[in-house]
Amino acid sequence: MSLIANARMYAVTPAAAAAWRVLFDAVARRSGVPLSYIDHAAPAPLEALWARDDLGVAFMCGYPFAMAARRPRLLAAPVPALPRYGGRPQYCTDFIVRADSTFARLSDTFGGRIGWTVAHSQSGYNALRHHLLAHQVPQPLYRNWIGPLVTPRRVIDAVLADKIDVGPLDSYVHDLLKRHDPVTTSRLRVVESTAMTPIPPLIASPSVDDETMLRVRETLLTCDGEPEMRAALDALLISRFAEADASAYDVYPRWAREADAGGVPAP
Repeated sequence: MSLIANARMYAVTPAAAAAWRVLFDAVARRSGVPLSYIDHAAPAPLEALWARDDLGVAFMCGYPFAMAARRPRLLAAPVPALPRYGGRPQYCTDFIVRADSTFARLSDTFGGRIGWTVAHSQSGYNALRHHLLAHQVPQPLYRNWIGPLVTPRRVIDAVLADKIDVGPLDSYVHDLLKRHDPVTTSRLRVVESTAMTPIPPLIASPSVDDETMLRVRETLLTCDGEPEMRAALDALLISRFAEADASAYDVYPRWAREADAGGVPAP
Protein backbone atom coordinates (compact mmCIF):
# COMPACT_ATOMS: atom_id res chain seq x y z
CA MET A 1 0.00 0.00 0.00
CA SER A 2 1.25 3.48 -0.87
CA LEU A 3 1.04 5.69 2.24
CA ILE A 4 0.69 9.44 2.66
CA ALA A 5 1.95 12.00 5.16
CA ASN A 6 0.18 15.17 6.23
CA ALA A 7 0.70 17.93 8.81
CA ARG A 8 -2.19 20.21 7.92
CA MET A 9 -3.09 20.98 11.54
CA TYR A 10 0.35 22.48 12.19
CA ALA A 11 1.52 23.48 8.71
CA VAL A 12 0.41 26.98 9.62
CA THR A 13 2.85 28.99 7.47
CA PRO A 14 4.86 28.17 4.34
CA ALA A 15 8.02 27.84 6.47
CA ALA A 16 6.34 25.45 8.91
CA ALA A 17 4.86 23.42 6.04
CA ALA A 18 8.31 23.14 4.44
CA ALA A 19 9.83 21.95 7.73
CA TRP A 20 7.18 19.24 8.08
CA ARG A 21 7.94 18.03 4.55
CA VAL A 22 11.65 17.86 5.36
CA LEU A 23 10.95 15.97 8.58
CA PHE A 24 8.56 13.45 7.05
CA ASP A 25 10.85 12.90 4.06
CA ALA A 26 13.63 12.04 6.52
CA VAL A 27 11.28 9.75 8.46
CA ALA A 28 10.47 7.93 5.22
CA ARG A 29 14.15 7.46 4.37
CA ARG A 30 15.20 6.28 7.81
CA SER A 31 12.22 4.01 8.40
CA GLY A 32 12.24 2.58 4.90
CA VAL A 33 8.51 3.32 4.62
CA PRO A 34 7.71 5.36 1.48
CA LEU A 35 5.56 8.36 2.37
CA SER A 36 4.04 10.78 -0.15
CA TYR A 37 3.30 14.18 1.36
CA ILE A 38 -0.08 15.71 0.52
CA ASP A 39 -1.39 19.13 1.56
CA HIS A 40 -5.16 18.58 2.02
CA ALA A 41 -5.47 22.33 2.55
CA ALA A 42 -8.55 24.08 3.93
CA PRO A 43 -11.43 24.15 3.15
CA ALA A 44 -11.05 20.40 2.55
CA PRO A 45 -12.48 18.83 5.74
CA LEU A 46 -10.07 17.16 8.12
CA GLU A 47 -12.64 14.42 8.69
CA ALA A 48 -12.11 13.31 5.08
CA LEU A 49 -8.37 13.08 5.69
CA TRP A 50 -8.75 11.08 8.90
CA ALA A 51 -11.15 8.66 7.18
CA ARG A 52 -8.56 7.61 4.59
CA ASP A 53 -7.09 4.12 4.82
CA ASP A 54 -3.65 5.12 3.51
CA LEU A 55 -2.42 7.46 6.27
CA GLY A 56 1.18 6.64 7.11
CA VAL A 57 1.69 9.62 9.39
CA ALA A 58 -0.68 12.52 10.01
CA PHE A 59 -1.87 14.73 12.86
CA MET A 60 -5.29 14.06 14.34
CA CYS A 61 -7.12 16.13 16.90
CA GLY A 62 -7.40 14.28 20.21
CA TYR A 63 -11.17 14.75 20.56
CA PRO A 64 -12.18 12.93 17.36
CA PHE A 65 -9.47 10.36 18.09
CA ALA A 66 -11.11 9.60 21.43
CA MET A 67 -14.57 9.48 19.84
CA ALA A 68 -13.62 7.29 16.87
CA ALA A 69 -15.48 4.00 16.62
CA ARG A 70 -12.38 2.48 15.04
CA ARG A 71 -9.39 4.29 16.48
CA PRO A 72 -6.39 5.03 14.26
CA ARG A 73 -2.98 3.67 15.23
CA LEU A 74 -1.07 5.94 17.58
CA LEU A 75 2.47 6.73 16.46
CA ALA A 76 3.81 9.48 18.73
CA ALA A 77 3.06 12.93 20.10
CA PRO A 78 5.19 16.06 19.71
CA VAL A 79 6.77 17.63 22.77
CA PRO A 80 6.77 21.41 22.24
CA ALA A 81 10.11 22.95 23.11
CA LEU A 82 8.98 26.10 24.93
CA PRO A 83 9.16 26.11 28.74
CA ARG A 84 5.42 26.50 29.29
CA TYR A 85 4.94 22.84 28.27
CA GLY A 86 7.25 21.43 30.90
CA GLY A 87 8.90 18.98 28.50
CA ARG A 88 5.67 17.02 28.08
CA PRO A 89 3.46 16.23 25.02
CA GLN A 90 0.76 18.70 25.97
CA TYR A 91 -0.80 21.97 24.87
CA CYS A 92 -3.64 24.33 25.74
CA THR A 93 -5.96 26.89 24.20
CA ASP A 94 -5.05 30.57 24.30
CA PHE A 95 -7.93 33.04 24.36
CA ILE A 96 -6.81 35.81 22.01
CA VAL A 97 -7.98 39.38 21.56
CA ARG A 98 -6.67 42.27 19.54
CA ALA A 99 -3.53 43.72 21.07
CA ASP A 100 -5.00 47.22 20.93
CA SER A 101 -8.27 46.24 22.60
CA THR A 102 -9.21 47.28 26.13
CA PHE A 103 -9.74 43.69 27.28
CA ALA A 104 -7.38 42.79 30.11
CA ARG A 105 -9.07 39.56 31.28
CA LEU A 106 -11.32 36.97 29.68
CA SER A 107 -14.17 38.22 31.86
CA ASP A 108 -13.87 41.61 30.16
CA THR A 109 -15.10 39.99 26.93
CA PHE A 110 -18.29 38.62 28.52
CA GLY A 111 -21.40 40.00 26.87
CA GLY A 112 -19.58 40.26 23.55
CA ARG A 113 -18.81 37.93 20.65
CA ILE A 114 -16.77 34.75 20.89
CA GLY A 115 -15.55 32.67 17.97
CA TRP A 116 -15.21 28.90 17.61
CA THR A 117 -13.74 26.69 14.92
CA VAL A 118 -15.61 23.42 14.42
CA ALA A 119 -17.49 21.06 16.73
CA HIS A 120 -14.93 18.23 16.48
CA SER A 121 -12.05 20.48 17.57
CA GLN A 122 -10.53 20.18 21.02
CA SER A 123 -8.65 23.48 21.06
CA GLY A 124 -11.21 25.51 19.12
CA TYR A 125 -14.43 24.21 20.65
CA ASN A 126 -14.30 21.53 23.36
CA ALA A 127 -11.59 23.18 25.49
CA LEU A 128 -13.26 26.56 25.06
CA ARG A 129 -16.63 25.31 26.30
CA HIS A 130 -15.13 23.40 29.23
CA HIS A 131 -13.03 26.37 30.33
CA LEU A 132 -16.13 28.57 30.48
CA LEU A 133 -17.68 26.25 33.09
CA ALA A 134 -15.77 28.13 35.77
CA HIS A 135 -17.42 31.39 34.69
CA GLN A 136 -21.01 30.22 34.17
CA VAL A 137 -23.75 32.49 35.52
CA PRO A 138 -27.53 32.40 34.93
CA GLN A 139 -27.18 34.86 32.05
CA PRO A 140 -25.39 33.86 28.81
CA LEU A 141 -21.71 34.78 28.97
CA TYR A 142 -21.69 35.91 25.31
CA ARG A 143 -24.38 37.46 23.20
CA ASN A 144 -23.03 35.81 20.03
CA TRP A 145 -21.12 32.62 19.28
CA ILE A 146 -19.58 33.12 15.83
CA GLY A 147 -18.70 30.04 13.80
CA PRO A 148 -17.84 27.61 12.51
CA LEU A 149 -14.67 29.49 11.62
CA VAL A 150 -13.02 26.11 10.88
CA THR A 151 -9.32 27.06 11.09
CA PRO A 152 -7.11 28.88 13.60
CA ARG A 153 -6.16 31.38 10.89
CA ARG A 154 -9.80 32.33 10.38
CA VAL A 155 -10.17 32.84 14.15
CA ILE A 156 -7.22 35.23 14.01
CA ASP A 157 -8.66 37.02 10.97
CA ALA A 158 -12.01 37.41 12.73
CA VAL A 159 -10.35 38.90 15.83
CA LEU A 160 -8.26 41.33 13.78
CA ALA A 161 -11.26 42.36 11.65
CA ASP A 162 -13.30 43.03 14.80
CA LYS A 163 -15.86 40.38 13.86
CA ILE A 164 -15.35 38.72 17.24
CA ASP A 165 -14.03 40.06 20.52
CA VAL A 166 -12.20 36.90 21.59
CA GLY A 167 -11.35 33.57 20.04
CA PRO A 168 -9.65 30.25 20.83
CA LEU A 169 -6.19 29.51 19.44
CA ASP A 170 -4.28 26.23 19.77
CA SER A 171 -1.23 27.23 21.81
CA TYR A 172 1.21 25.27 19.63
CA VAL A 173 -0.24 26.91 16.52
CA HIS A 174 0.25 30.21 18.33
CA ASP A 175 3.90 29.36 19.05
CA LEU A 176 4.57 28.48 15.41
CA LEU A 177 2.96 31.70 14.24
CA LYS A 178 5.05 33.74 16.69
CA ARG A 179 8.13 32.08 15.20
CA HIS A 180 7.20 32.29 11.53
CA ASP A 181 4.61 35.11 11.31
CA PRO A 182 5.48 37.56 14.09
CA VAL A 183 3.89 40.50 12.28
CA THR A 184 0.47 38.91 12.67
CA THR A 185 0.94 37.67 16.24
CA SER A 186 2.21 41.08 17.35
CA ARG A 187 -1.35 42.30 16.78
CA LEU A 188 -2.77 39.71 19.18
CA ARG A 189 -2.78 39.38 22.96
CA VAL A 190 -3.63 36.42 25.25
CA VAL A 191 -6.07 37.20 28.05
CA GLU A 192 -6.36 33.67 29.47
CA SER A 193 -5.42 30.07 28.69
CA THR A 194 -7.01 26.72 29.45
CA ALA A 195 -5.41 23.91 31.42
CA MET A 196 -2.83 21.78 29.62
CA THR A 197 -4.09 18.58 28.01
CA PRO A 198 -2.60 15.92 25.69
CA ILE A 199 -1.47 17.41 22.38
CA PRO A 200 -2.83 16.07 19.06
CA PRO A 201 -0.91 12.90 18.16
CA LEU A 202 0.55 11.62 14.94
CA ILE A 203 -1.48 8.64 13.77
CA ALA A 204 -1.63 6.04 11.01
CA SER A 205 -4.74 4.47 9.53
CA PRO A 206 -6.10 1.43 11.39
CA SER A 207 -5.37 -0.68 8.30
CA VAL A 208 -1.61 -0.02 8.40
CA ASP A 209 0.21 -3.23 9.32
CA ASP A 210 2.16 -3.69 12.54
CA GLU A 211 5.63 -3.76 10.99
CA THR A 212 5.11 -0.55 9.03
CA MET A 213 3.57 1.24 12.00
CA LEU A 214 6.39 0.21 14.32
CA ARG A 215 9.11 1.32 11.88
CA VAL A 216 7.56 4.78 11.54
CA ARG A 217 6.95 5.03 15.30
CA GLU A 218 10.53 4.09 16.20
CA THR A 219 11.90 6.61 13.71
CA LEU A 220 9.77 9.39 15.18
CA LEU A 221 10.72 8.51 18.76
CA THR A 222 14.43 8.68 17.96
CA CYS A 223 14.52 11.48 15.39
CA ASP A 224 15.72 14.13 17.86
CA GLY A 225 19.09 12.41 17.83
CA GLU A 226 19.41 12.56 14.04
CA PRO A 227 21.31 15.63 12.71
CA GLU A 228 19.36 15.69 9.44
CA MET A 229 16.10 16.03 11.37
CA ARG A 230 17.28 18.40 14.10
CA ALA A 231 17.01 21.55 11.97
CA ALA A 232 13.43 20.71 11.03
CA LEU A 233 12.51 20.00 14.66
CA ASP A 234 14.05 23.31 15.72
CA ALA A 235 12.06 25.17 13.04
CA LEU A 236 8.93 23.45 14.35
CA LEU A 237 9.72 24.24 18.01
CA ILE A 238 9.69 20.54 18.91
CA SER A 239 12.22 19.07 21.34
CA ARG A 240 11.33 15.44 20.58
CA PHE A 241 8.47 13.02 19.98
CA ALA A 242 7.12 10.98 22.88
CA GLU A 243 5.04 7.83 23.13
CA ALA A 244 1.33 8.63 23.10
CA ASP A 245 -1.09 7.06 25.57
CA ALA A 246 -4.49 6.39 24.00
CA SER A 247 -6.27 6.51 27.36
CA ALA A 248 -4.99 10.05 28.01
CA TYR A 249 -7.34 11.36 25.30
CA ASP A 250 -10.41 10.01 27.09
CA VAL A 251 -10.44 13.27 29.06
CA TYR A 252 -11.91 15.02 26.02
CA PRO A 253 -15.31 13.27 25.86
CA ARG A 254 -15.54 13.78 29.62
CA TRP A 255 -14.92 17.50 29.17
CA ALA A 256 -17.65 17.66 26.54
CA ARG A 257 -20.14 15.94 28.84
CA GLU A 258 -19.24 18.29 31.70
CA ALA A 259 -19.74 21.35 29.49
CA ASP A 260 -23.12 20.01 28.34
CA ALA A 261 -24.20 19.28 31.92
CA GLY A 262 -23.03 22.73 33.02
CA GLY A 263 -25.20 24.50 30.47
CA VAL A 264 -22.40 25.97 28.36
CA PRO A 265 -23.86 26.77 24.92
CA ALA A 266 -23.15 24.21 22.18
CA PRO A 267 -23.38 26.27 19.00
